[in-house]
Amino acid sequence: MAGSEFITDQSEFEAVVTAIESAPRYALDTEFHRERTYYPKVALVQLAWDDELVLVDPLEVDLAPFKRVLESPTIAVLHAASQDLEVLEIATGSVPRVLFDTQIAAGFVGMATPSLSALHERELGKRLPKGDRLTDWLRRPLTDDQLAYAAADVADLAEIHDRLVAQLEAAGRVQWAADECDLARQRALVQRDPDLAYRRIKEVRHLKGKALSVAAAVAAWRERRAAELDQPVRFILPDIAVVGVAQKAPTTRRELKSIRGLEDRHLRGDATEGLLAAVAHGASGATSTVERPRNAELARELRPAVSLISAWVSQLARDEQLDTALLATRADLEALLRGDEDARLAQGWRADLVGEPIRQLVDGRASLAFDGAGNLLLERRSHAQLDE
Repeated sequence: MAGSEFITDQSEFEAVVTAIESAPRYALDTEFHRERTYYPKVALVQLAWDDELVLVDPLEVDLAPFKRVLESPTIAVLHAASQDLEVLEIATGSVPRVLFDTQIAAGFVGMATPSLSALHERELGKRLPKGDRLTDWLRRPLTDDQLAYAAADVADLAEIHDRLVAQLEAAGRVQWAADECDLARQRALVQRDPDLAYRRIKEVRHLKGKALSVAAAVAAWRERRAAELDQPVRFILPDIAVVGVAQKAPTTRRELKSIRGLEDRHLRGDATEGLLAAVAHGASGATSTVERPRNAELARELRPAVSLISAWVSQLARDEQLDTALLATRADLEALLRGDEDARLAQGWRADLVGEPIRQLVDGRASLAFDGAGNLLLERRSHAQLDE
């Protein structure tokens, strides 16, 4: 592939957009920062197609025209795309219509959530250049080492794409990977709902009644304020303070200041007024429809089954050369056992491979046994007891 070109001119970028629109696929990566902001700040976009490679400076170029490429049938090849998709959605209002995530695809051919570097070593026998993990991508000018590091992230993605597709075809898993990539694409389109922000706070699962309602209201206020000020939610209020406020339901600034994790800097400007209003809103019962996070409510009699089934899933993943986390997480198992309507193991290829066998095991129609070599086997249950 030819050397990279650094694009800082809008007309040159729009020429790139036109060229990629007619290509069968393109590789894409982004560099961004979000340590001190709510929204990711994109600092560089790397693009490779055919024999071309460009690095686009979003500090000089409006990325909006790239929406035409994203919404075209051209295949977008990315690695570990979730955060890049968020960047693209914010910068252009869209995400790729057709996504191939090499990290997801690698999970279907035996690799466990590989890094881009590990994938290069396995598939191409080459190492990516080392870069500074804490490099400042927003500083200009970018160094030659930064540009070389960024270019390497997309330079060989097309070849890796070819190799992974060939392996997926041999394993009969092309559609599995395509479906999973599309789910990742769809998740990127789901806007973060402030009213559900409380579900991301681990300690909230222990709250009930009024405290849970206040936690939901305060977490929603925090989320909206963070977006408005473009600051990380932890800058607005740390999780421990959200829970403390929920438990004590303060009504004055003095009461707020006595809560662990809540400091003067969290109460600057109109924050005190907004926070107390959120507490009052939650305490009034206005958020009475709030539900405790479901992952805390698996029936007691089914809890022992989770560990047993997890062992079998790990065995199955090894046998099938699948990434265990891609096949089924502990949360997936609990969701299936609870009977959640949106349980991943009740849908698609997972339902056939693991969902239905687990149902048979829990219903008593199947049993797990060792094969004498340390491996677990799921078998039809005979109901024949061992002689005493």
